[in-house]
Amino acid sequence: MISFIIDNMPRFLDGLFLTIQLALFSCVLGFMIALPVALARLSKNTVLFSLATGYVFFFRGTPLLAQIFLIYYGSGQFRGFLSDIGLWSFFREPWFCAVLSLALNTGAYTSEILRGGIAAIPKGEIEAGKALGLSWLLRLRLIVLPRAIRIAWPAYSNEVVYQIQATSLVSIITIMDVTGVARAIGSRDFTFYQAFGVAAVLYLVLVYGFLLLSRRIERRLSRHLNRDTSEAPELPDVAAGLIR
Repeated sequence: MISFIIDNMPRFLDGLFLTIQLALFSCVLGFMIALPVALARLSKNTVLFSLATGYVFFFRGTPLLAQIFLIYYGSGQFRGFLSDIGLWSFFREPWFCAVLSLALNTGAYTSEILRGGIAAIPKGEIEAGKALGLSWLLRLRLIVLPRAIRIAWPAYSNEVVYQIQATSLVSIITIMDVTGVARAIGSRDFTFYQAFGVAAVLYLVLVYGFLLLSRRIERRLSRHLNRDTSEAPELPDVAAGLIR
């Protein structure tokens, strides 16, 4: 087993780097998609609400593998149209199709997480922003988003973990991520147990490494709730007497 790891670790590390790439790019793009979708789902505008609901309904209700196939293999049927608008050079690349599929999928789930976070914000805080004369954009930036992210962070962390694991599906379209490397090595040497055992360990390291980082971020987001009251400065004697 040791010799197997030494001989194949460079390929596994290349696959690990690609897995991190896929997870990072898809989560960033998915979050950028999720925010306007979440706001549209909370909007009273029927058109925006319907479009956002249809997007969420489709990408949450169908398997990720089917979505990958639709984008990677299905886009070939529209090659002429995609060439005319200059996008075929992107859709013929497995990496692009993989990131797009993962981003659209996680965008649907993340939008629901953000929607729940926004809906959980006390109405009084938003009304206070209106009373201060803050515009809709300022209320969104200064009140709604910070509070929603703080509320939704634990659930969003779970979504990122799922996304890291979901990257394993893109090996089916020739992406040489950790799973793709394990499959190639196992097929070549008939060492499937060793190859997928190493892959499983790498996924564990990646997932629990992110969870440690996530907990640090969560503590930082909630640090105002965790302050020890004993650290509060003592009141002067005169002020203390007035309080009594």
